[in-house]
Amino acid sequence: MDDVANKAPKAQQSSASVRYEDDTYSWAFEQAALLRAGRWSELDIEHLADEIEDLGKSEKWKLESALRLVLMHLLKWDFQPEKRTRSWTLSIAVHRKNAARVLRENPGLKGVLAEVLANAYETARLEASGETDLDLSVFPETCAYDFDAIMTRPVEWPPADPAALAARSPDV
Repeated sequence: MDDVANKAPKAQQSSASVRYEDDTYSWAFEQAALLRAGRWSELDIEHLADEIEDLGKSEKWKLESALRLVLMHLLKWDFQPEKRTRSWTLSIAVHRKNAARVLRENPGLKGVLAEVLANAYETARLEASGETDLDLSVFPETCAYDFDAIMTRPVEWPPADPAALAARSPDV
């Protein structure tokens, strides 16, 4: 067998023997080996096309997830300033970096950014309401932040007012 086929787990080295519906994991390795070997007629084209589309959807979901977390913490930051924590600032920073990385690696997502932001905000609003115990109606129905603000607005820790920090409960 060639080197490419040897990279797949042993159970997947037979020629087009694994059905997608029966074992997606093994099917994926088998299809990769067939692609690398140039055995085009043996490929499961329909399922390969579906999986390639799903790969793109997965990248879009990664971006939405990162933005959702940034938005949730920005909402909490803005609507419960007395409960701000260092962990919120760190979460915002980490997920901003994650969102930026996904966009850098997938520049085509910029074309669907408005849709991704709308979806991320819808969920972030629900989560912020649940985490703050504030009524959902307290939060704007549509995102009040533009993309630049979401990604770069300063969220400083510790608070500028030392008395505010002293009056707080421990960082959670």
